[in-house]
Amino acid sequence: MTDLDRIDRNILRLLQAQGRMSMTELADRVGLSVTPCSERVKRLERDGFILGYHARLDPHRLGQHLLVFVEIKLVAKSGAIFDDFRREVLKLPNVLECHLVSGEFDYLIKARIPEMGAYRKLLGDMLLALPGARESRSYMVMEEIKESLVLDLPETQARA
Repeated sequence: MTDLDRIDRNILRLLQAQGRMSMTELADRVGLSVTPCSERVKRLERDGFILGYHARLDPHRLGQHLLVFVEIKLVAKSGAIFDDFRREVLKLPNVLECHLVSGEFDYLIKARIPEMGAYRKLLGDMLLALPGARESRSYMVMEEIKESLVLDLPETQARA
């Protein structure tokens, strides 16, 4: 893994907070001229530290009021079943995240839906219809306290 120096971590911190920051402003804030700063950003993108730039949308303004987490248990644990499940869950537009987890259930899914009526369709017609899905447990979010995609970037990077 490429080592990140203090300037690289500062660039990543600033771009996490404001991905549309101009290269001129970014360079000024990290203490570089524009060309070396731009080269660092391109290297961070090329090396996979920066995966993309996105607009963060307000789900409530767009009618996606209900946030739900669903645990899914599969009928069996085999490579083929995991592969089939993975391939199909990627196609579901309301699913924001899907994680293979340890514990009693196999997958944890995070989804956004307009209202409770859409929940039955999401669970019955989509999630439990996924290949190998046997059982589910759902959690409706009553209040969103914190949601962030910002990663903590300490000044010094711990060695793996």
